[in-house]
Amino acid sequence: MTILITGASGAIGRQVVQQLVDRGAAVRALVRDPAKTQFPAGVEVVQGDLLDVESLRRALAGTSTLFLLNGVVPDEFTQALVTLNLARDAGIDRIVYLSVIHSDKYLNVPHFAGKFGVERMLEQMGFGATILRPAYFMQNDLTVKDVITGYGVYPMPIGSKGLAMIDTRDIAEIAALELLRREQAPGSLPLSRINLVGPDALTGSDVAGIWSDVLGRPINYGGDDTAGFEKNLLNFMPGWMAYDMRLMSERFLTEGMNPDAGDVERLTTLLGRPLRSYRAFVAETSASA
Repeated sequence: MTILITGASGAIGRQVVQQLVDRGAAVRALVRDPAKTQFPAGVEVVQGDLLDVESLRRALAGTSTLFLLNGVVPDEFTQALVTLNLARDAGIDRIVYLSVIHSDKYLNVPHFAGKFGVERMLEQMGFGATILRPAYFMQNDLTVKDVITGYGVYPMPIGSKGLAMIDTRDIAEIAALELLRREQAPGSLPLSRINLVGPDALTGSDVAGIWSDVLGRPINYGGDDTAGFEKNLLNFMPGWMAYDMRLMSERFLTEGMNPDAGDVERLTTLLGRPLRSYRAFVAETSASA
C-alpha cells in the first residue's frame, strides 16, 4: 500500500513525505526533476507533473492513497481535475486535498475559487476525501523578514479582522495523520473538511507588536495599501499572480481568516500537543537570522 504525494518538491510536500516516512509509511513522490530534490531513503521517486497524463498514470498505478497539493499557477484547476479523474480511473478513493480556508467565501480570488471547484468535484463525484483548509502560512512572512528587520516595517496588508496563521510544519503533520487514517481504514471513509488554523487570530498591529517584542525595537504595521502590495509583488512574480494576491489581501481586510468554533481544540487533539504560535515562529526566525 503506497501513498502518492504530489507537490512533493515544495516546502509542505517535502515535510509531508518526511512525516510519513517517520511513521513507517510507503511513500511515492511525484516531482518534475528528481535531480533537484532529495528525499529520505526508501521514498520512491516518479518523474512527471500534473499535466502529463501518462506520467500521472504511472505514478497512480499501485497507489492506494493520494495527497493532492498543487501550487498557485494559471492552470491549477485543470491540474487538479485531471489528477482526480485519473485517480478515479485507477480506483483510488482515499484522498487528502490541500485547499484553503474560506474557499467558499473568497470567490472572486482566482486560486480560492479554483480550490473550491476542486472541493465540489470531490464531493459530487463521491470521493472519500479529507479536505484540508489552511489559513495564512506563517512561513509566508519569511519573504518579508529583511523588510521587517531592515526597515522596521511589517509590510503585509493583513488588516484588522484577524488571520489565524498556521505553521506549515503543523499543516504537514496533520496532512500525514489524515493520509494514514484513510490509508489504514478498512474501507472508504466519508468526506470531511478540516480548517487548519493557528492558536491566535492576529491583526497587522498584533503581528508588528510581536516582532517588536522579539526584536526589542519598534516594528510598525505598514497599513492596508493593497495596490502598493500588488506593485511590490510585480518585482518577483507575474502580473496575474500579483493581482491574485492583491485580491486575496483585500478579502483579508473585509473578511479576515478566523477559525470556526472548536477548530483549535480539534487540531490540538489531533496533534496531541499545542499548535505552534506565531510568536514562537518569530523567535525561531530571529534566532536563525
